[in-house]
Amino acid sequence: MNNRVKYTLIIYILTGVLMGLFLSAGHIPVLAQQPTGSVPTVTGTPSGPYITVVNADGANVRAGPSSVYYEKIGPSLIDGQQVPALGRSPGGDWIQIYYLGVPGNVGWVYAPLVVLSPGYLPIVEPPPTSTPRVTPVIDPTLMAAFAATGNPTQLPTFTNPPPLEIPTYGSNNSALPGIPMGLVIFGLAFIGLFGATISFLRRR
Repeated sequence: MNNRVKYTLIIYILTGVLMGLFLSAGHIPVLAQQPTGSVPTVTGTPSGPYITVVNADGANVRAGPSSVYYEKIGPSLIDGQQVPALGRSPGGDWIQIYYLGVPGNVGWVYAPLVVLSPGYLPIVEPPPTSTPRVTPVIDPTLMAAFAATGNPTQLPTFTNPPPLEIPTYGSNNSALPGIPMGLVIFGLAFIGLFGATISFLRRR
């Protein structure tokens, strides 16, 4: 067999293989691209005691059984969410839950915001509270600047002035001692009238 025959046989074989592939192309399964990244895992109903949020605004998760002494941790639970329950506070007002992603993987929710499934929950002692905030202290230097120093200045005492003496002026009832003033006036009027009469008679 020469080389020409060999090449012809190879061409026929390749042609047959290609035709077989084209004819069976409709039966070749197509592999879809798989998504990459993390896909959240949907969990079913937790086993054992669990709580179901029944508040439309959800429920905050705190580090301990108090909204005053313990801070909020992580995102809040949404309405209808179910979480495994681990215990309850001594008063029963708070429920400890399994809360992944926080220190200890536990948190506390307010009991009136959730419904507890049938089951026994042991009493759990609350964790220690966080360090209280530092109470602000007034700077002593600033306080001393506004504080009153020294003895207070005594106000002057008020002394009433002496009574005012109003001078009185007496009137003499008579021009001459012992002679009534009315008599003097009458005498002067008589003299004037007499002089006027004399003067009138002279003119005539």
